Amino acid sequence: QVQLVESGGGLVRPGESLTLTCATSVITYSINAMGWFRQAPGKERELVAAIISDGSTNYGHSVKDRFTISRDIAKNLMYLEMNSLKPDDTAVYYCNVNVWRSGGLVDYWGQGTQVTVSS
Repeated sequence: QVQLVESGGGLVRPGESLTLTCATSVITYSINAMGWFRQAPGKERELVAAIISDGSTNYGHSVKDRFTISRDIAKNLMYLEMNSLKPDDTAVYYCNVNVWRSGGLVDYWGQGTQVTVSS
């Protein structure tokens, strides 16, 4: 059983920074990728940033050069450092782990944390 819990969301002003944290349970399956997604009301859920199993990282175009994804394996934590925040970054942010199981790839999700960027 995989448990993901996000924290660190809140209200910030444009241009400010915020760091999200995802606390994970022990993952006994092989990890294909892990990362952050976000979804605003009326919009599709979109990839924000991901760490792939080969160590590479992927970022959504709108957050490239502003956000940084990282992980601390020893502490079972994953972070999303968000800088120069914009109102368009307002969304619920979800932690995700994509793992290999006997039947194929399976996604696990956190409950989400709200990020609101407003003056």
